Amino acid sequence: MLSAQFKALLSMLPGATGETLYMTCMSAVFAGILGFPLGAFLFSTSPAGLYPRRILYHVLSRMVNLFRSLPFIILMILLIPLSRLIIRTSIGPTAVIIPLSIGAAPFVARIVESALSEVDPGVLTAARAMGSTNVQIIRKVLIPEALPALISGLALTIINLIGYSAMAGAIGGGGLGDLAIRYGYYRFRMDVTIAAVIVMLMLVEAVQWVGTAISRALLSRR
Repeated sequence: MLSAQFKALLSMLPGATGETLYMTCMSAVFAGILGFPLGAFLFSTSPAGLYPRRILYHVLSRMVNLFRSLPFIILMILLIPLSRLIIRTSIGPTAVIIPLSIGAAPFVARIVESALSEVDPGVLTAARAMGSTNVQIIRKVLIPEALPALISGLALTIINLIGYSAMAGAIGGGGLGDLAIRYGYYRFRMDVTIAAVIVMLMLVEAVQWVGTAISRALLSRR
């Protein structure tokens, strides 16, 4: 039979799962708001883009690579003053949304750039021949054509954010990572850690399945 202590700890799983979902979903939204325009701009200024700007593209590309290569735990520590400035605290799920969003934005930008780059150049040529502006080409041609790849990229972003949110638990971010570290690892309760990890794996599998299903459905309609 399960001990009373273990039952009490298991009762914390739903709340920790809710915090992880809250952090992940909100961060995905803000990362998309930050990363999507940046990715579209990267594609547009690339050598094969709508208005190539080689120097500008390489500068922005290096900056994106720099932020992507920065370990998330270090980025979180660096952004603690920003979280305190905006949220008035650096602890808790809401405060963690800021570094999560900023950390995932470069990843989103690269996904968007890659997805838009995969669109058939002939489609762009046809759109230009009809007199479409660059903004119209992005909105009405590139995004619809790249939507399956963008959906798959969104799923990968959410999966990464789930992993990032677990690391956020190491510095008081809450969620499943906090449960696994504070109530599992620090208290030598491997069963609690395993339970939290299993829930996280289930979340990852669910996101991957939904993303793949939507992407395939969009491809089948073409």
